[in-house]
Amino acid sequence: MKGQEHHASGKHDHAATTQDHTGHAEGGHDHGAMIADFKRRFWVSLVLTVPILLLSPMIQDFLGLGEALRFAGSRFVLFALSSVVFFYGGWPFLKGFVGEIRKRQTGMMTLISMAISVAYLYSTATVFGLAGEPFFWELATLIDVMLLGHWIEMRSVMGASAALEALVKLMPATADRLRPDGSTEEVQVTELVAGDRVLVRPGAKVPTDGVIVEGRTSLDESMLTGESKPVERNEGDEVIGGAVNGEGAITIEIRKTGSETYLAQVIEMVRRAQESRSRSQNLADTGANILTYTAIVIGTVTLVVWLSLGAPIEFAIARAVTVLVIACPHALGLAVPLVVAVSTRLSATSGLLIRERASFERARNLDAVIFDKTGTLTEGRFGVADVIPLGDMGADEVLAWAAAIESQSEHPIARGVIRSAEEKGIRPKPVRDFRNLTGEGTEAVVDGRDVKVVSPGYLRRRDIGVESTDVERANEQGKTVVYVLVDDALVGAIALADIVRKESREAVRKLKEMGIECMMLTGDARAVAKSVAAELGLDDYFAEVLPDQKAEKVREVQSRGKSVAMVGDGVNDAPALVQADCGIAIGAGTDVAVQSADIVLVRNDPRDVTAILALSRATYRKMIENFVLGAGYNVVAIPLAAGVAYAWGIVLTPAVGAALMSASTVVVAINAKLLERRRKDIAALGLAES
Repeated sequence: MKGQEHHASGKHDHAATTQDHTGHAEGGHDHGAMIADFKRRFWVSLVLTVPILLLSPMIQDFLGLGEALRFAGSRFVLFALSSVVFFYGGWPFLKGFVGEIRKRQTGMMTLISMAISVAYLYSTATVFGLAGEPFFWELATLIDVMLLGHWIEMRSVMGASAALEALVKLMPATADRLRPDGSTEEVQVTELVAGDRVLVRPGAKVPTDGVIVEGRTSLDESMLTGESKPVERNEGDEVIGGAVNGEGAITIEIRKTGSETYLAQVIEMVRRAQESRSRSQNLADTGANILTYTAIVIGTVTLVVWLSLGAPIEFAIARAVTVLVIACPHALGLAVPLVVAVSTRLSATSGLLIRERASFERARNLDAVIFDKTGTLTEGRFGVADVIPLGDMGADEVLAWAAAIESQSEHPIARGVIRSAEEKGIRPKPVRDFRNLTGEGTEAVVDGRDVKVVSPGYLRRRDIGVESTDVERANEQGKTVVYVLVDDALVGAIALADIVRKESREAVRKLKEMGIECMMLTGDARAVAKSVAAELGLDDYFAEVLPDQKAEKVREVQSRGKSVAMVGDGVNDAPALVQADCGIAIGAGTDVAVQSADIVLVRNDPRDVTAILALSRATYRKMIENFVLGAGYNVVAIPLAAGVAYAWGIVLTPAVGAALMSASTVVVAINAKLLERRRKDIAALGLAES
């Protein structure tokens, strides 16, 4: 048993949801405002850095302008300008440091604050009497680079983790509500209530969930369910808020508003998925903490070693400051959250909804997938599997006689025969004198001939023999066989069964290519289960299983040492979905609040199971790449920052260290964004392109 707690769908209304999620928050601040703040502080600090550079003795000597730029009190002007850069430009880092200390979670802000504070305090001390050279210019350039890096990085992060904003933007702000006299009025979507009727013009978005009461059209639902092609919608069909209307104007009656709507539930599910902690995130946080403490220790050791070797104090401090800056674990801290954000958006806009993040991550290690049969691997309705001629007529002619008489019946078998005839383009012939043969079948006059579609019992009671290996095979496979008689002569048999979805064959094939065993659970007879399993090439099957026994069968497979996913409809399969290592509810449609599932698949397409497992694997690989990018460079960068290559003339300044640290964070953000480039690769494993 997984032992995790499943959450209900969103409790906020749509307006609140939109307000809450239109911008990322970090520390309770709007992400867009923070980007603007870093940009402003960067430009102010950069302007002040120019006179700081010109007033710094080291830069003056390097340019040969010492005498020309030195004047009485110049060091105090240098101190004043540098103080503005330190307190104004460095304020976000100093403030972040206080926050980390209060939470007892030291990290990036702690290291940056220590670095700039040490540099500022030492340089200030030299202004007021301490022997040594100040390096205010290094302090200013360090802060400039840190601000620039954070500005660029936050823009990259915002682009990579825009899942919620993208979903919120799907919902239009206004709608054309119909008045009683037939005219329209433009109102806010939040003003709509159940029962209102709205006009959706060609090219406009459906304002909220409802049902078409007038008109027909095609709707683009690609950003909602992942259905790549426009879907036809007629009167009486349900529509989803956010779908883009095609060529026809339609009138819809509002059925759901606020948190009840499909899109609001998806937004809430995405929010919960992104907030849920995972093993990978905990590992990243642990690594970031270790890196922080390691940097502090190495920075301190660097300072002590260089001083003991007789290096100038400003050189030793510069080396220690560079170590602290270059080791900032920001990239490592973002390695997982950014991948989570991108993969969650990619899945949500493709009809693959993640409710439990940890289970989604575990899906990459699955050994077996157990499918419920009816409605999952099969269509859940009778269809013609075989037409077996038993006389001089061909298969299509036998089907035509049967379709004519069955067109008068509402029996599930009759509907299956009619569908098959329609698919073959066979039009039923006129029928008269139709009547039911109680417990035996149906009879009517078709084209002047007496036609019957009857059960095997009818033949047995009249001693009509059937000699056909095809009929015997159909019976062995558990198919329902009916017989067609024309003028009391047996002309053929029709074998019907729960039709296997075409998509099921492809899904099973691809799962097996991924090294995953495919199994099936069903309450049907063993012969039926064996037939379906053989047709799909399943590795195992469980037949005649009652709903309350499904969880037991999942446990049985788990006892073999396998990690198991259960795929079902989320209702009578609920215990099995909860028991499985990963519960996948399929064909949920707009009812995304399936409490027993870890993952909800909107479409009734088994290939989406393959897609979600492929996405899980791709997401994990991207997380590992980000771990390496976020922490791996420190193996080389920290020793260089400490000055181990000084003898070869290689010395990293604090500003260069800051640039490298910021670059690693930007690279992590870009790499996470590249997960979206995998859409087509994942589509090849079942993910519908949107």
